[in-house]
Amino acid sequence: MPRRINTSVPSSSHPRLRPLVLALSLALGHAGAASAADDAPEAAVLPVITITGANDQNGYQARDSDSASKLSLTLRETPQSVSVVTRARMDDFRLDNVNDVLANTTGVTVEKVETDRTYYVARGFDIINFQVDGVGMPLVFGNMMGNLDTALFDRVDIVRGANGLAASTGNPSATVNFIRKRPGPALAASAGLTLSSWDTRRLDADLSSPLSASGSVKGRVVAVSQQGDSYLDRYATKKNVVYGIVEAKLGSDTLLSIGHAWQDNKSSGGMWGALPLYYTDGSPTNYPAGTNTSADWSHWDNKTNGSFAELNHQLGQGWALKSTLSHNKEASRSKLFYVYGTPDKATGDGLFSYPSAYRSDHSQTLFDIGASGQFNLAGRQHDLAFGASWSRSRLDDLSGYGRGIGTPLTAATDFTGGYPQPEFDDRFDGSSYEEVRKTVYAAARFALADKVKLLTGFNSTKADSTGLSYGSSKQKSASKTSPYVGLVYDVAPQVSLYTSYTEIFSPQSEQDINGVALDPIMGSSAEAGFKGDLLGGKASFSGAIFRARQNNTAEQVDMNGGKAYYRGINAESTGAELEVTGELAKGWLASAGFTRLKVEDSQGKAAKTYVPRRLLRMSTTYRLPAVPQLKIGANVNWQSDIEREQKPGIVTRQDSYAVLGLMARYEINRNMTLAVNLNNVTDKKYLTSLYWSQAYYAAPRSASATLNWTY
Repeated sequence: MPRRINTSVPSSSHPRLRPLVLALSLALGHAGAASAADDAPEAAVLPVITITGANDQNGYQARDSDSASKLSLTLRETPQSVSVVTRARMDDFRLDNVNDVLANTTGVTVEKVETDRTYYVARGFDIINFQVDGVGMPLVFGNMMGNLDTALFDRVDIVRGANGLAASTGNPSATVNFIRKRPGPALAASAGLTLSSWDTRRLDADLSSPLSASGSVKGRVVAVSQQGDSYLDRYATKKNVVYGIVEAKLGSDTLLSIGHAWQDNKSSGGMWGALPLYYTDGSPTNYPAGTNTSADWSHWDNKTNGSFAELNHQLGQGWALKSTLSHNKEASRSKLFYVYGTPDKATGDGLFSYPSAYRSDHSQTLFDIGASGQFNLAGRQHDLAFGASWSRSRLDDLSGYGRGIGTPLTAATDFTGGYPQPEFDDRFDGSSYEEVRKTVYAAARFALADKVKLLTGFNSTKADSTGLSYGSSKQKSASKTSPYVGLVYDVAPQVSLYTSYTEIFSPQSEQDINGVALDPIMGSSAEAGFKGDLLGGKASFSGAIFRARQNNTAEQVDMNGGKAYYRGINAESTGAELEVTGELAKGWLASAGFTRLKVEDSQGKAAKTYVPRRLLRMSTTYRLPAVPQLKIGANVNWQSDIEREQKPGIVTRQDSYAVLGLMARYEINRNMTLAVNLNNVTDKKYLTSLYWSQAYYAAPRSASATLNWTY
């Protein structure tokens, strides 16, 4: 069966508004832009506006993060592995979606199982913890439908291991925290046009401005429009994104932020499932990279809407209160064509059809309130954060199975897209269930000595769900208090040692042979390492050894009366990581991370062999001293070989491979840049994943050119 789916300048009468309108008009394709250029002021007489945001000065390095502890700490003060992908790195290498960001993150693999559905893995386990501005958004299904755009975000924090303070439930893998763009104090704008391989076009616009004369009210709008074909036969995508935020000072100590994000993804010819990987004789298949199993009528559309209101209030004496209310909705509509079976190498026979129509509506409401500040004890100052959160998630979906499921396909029509669209009324099935989570948390950082800091706390969560999913009960109720303890010791002014331990859990509704729901998945993370600063803080380095355990994860055993039953299995991963980030020399920015991993089951046998045991993630740019307007760079993503046992005696292997990307950006003048990016420069052919028993091939060599205007 297929799986389910900075200088303050007044904005009014500003002499640069005319070229600003011109730039935005050009980027958004408005008619009449040329006439605005005819009487635009000379560039030489225009005043200078300093744009706030990512630049070479802050580059690839972040100073602090509260993603791991709810406390604003420097990365060196945080006793856990944290990687940050900054806006500068996203812009340099055109990391325009979450898949690209995480594929360039230390220790993370992106499992592209289908064209429009993706899983993420760190330390051997699925990543199902996602946050926006530190507020958790439980990803119940463990995968992303659609293509989340990163134009909305200033940076992305990735906390590896269990996150027992900031995340209520999940796996001991990682937590991904998206940090939204916010309005700046002065007028700032940019617009860009990107042309890429396979006739892909992308328009970006970003405008931030004070909305009142005093500057107490500010706003920002981000818009994206992208569409194009693909290296895959018949596959095409279209994406539109709009994000807006208004911030208003309600007083000297109170800031209210209200925003909304909308994204509409449409794809035609997308794959449901992927290519068969072996023939009936056990030999591997080797299709052209562009081979697609979809039908001409296949499509998969996803639309998301997210609204939020955030209130920050300074309580005085270093204390602050923050509350966030958000509501998110995702709607998915699709007609898909799944191909299953094992082909005969000589005749091509052995594949069968599985058409289906699918619709789902997923809504989520979240509320989080917390306070943070400092207190004095025993003559020292310490940090404290505490709060509570509540979330309600609901899923309603319906599958309409197409007539003709199991129709044999022939070698001549297997992957041509010519399978006729059936009626999707053979039978219907679906889901309707709801989950509620309630959490309280607290974290305290004690200054035990000048050089010794102890971070400790807990996260206590109760999760309840009711309803049905494809005939199986989703009834479950579980609660757990997860502890966290971490110690940081400054062994030198630039170097610290640390260690930490935390736990996490995840409720599950799968049942054993007796019809009893399995106990929750229990996870834990322990790590020890070092962190340090280089070159006066311009760069940082870190290293860690870790152990992550996950017990009682549901694994299907067999069928009992037409119903699947499960057992709980245990797995453990151990490994080491090294990472260097920042400005290593004048004009030279880099971010490089290496991971070595071992994953075993409770019998000590290798588990999850689709996860590479070694990973290298590296990005670097250099601004040429002789031509300061020119920046060049490269990124390399390498992984060791992976494999999946399809059945006894038949193993699919993907050899180790490296993917090379190159970039160059030239500043034509103060306001305009031209950038060129090359991806998969060596045209390496490789499978995107072995997470499932099917897979497809990654994109071959491609190129893009971006013209960007900034005001």
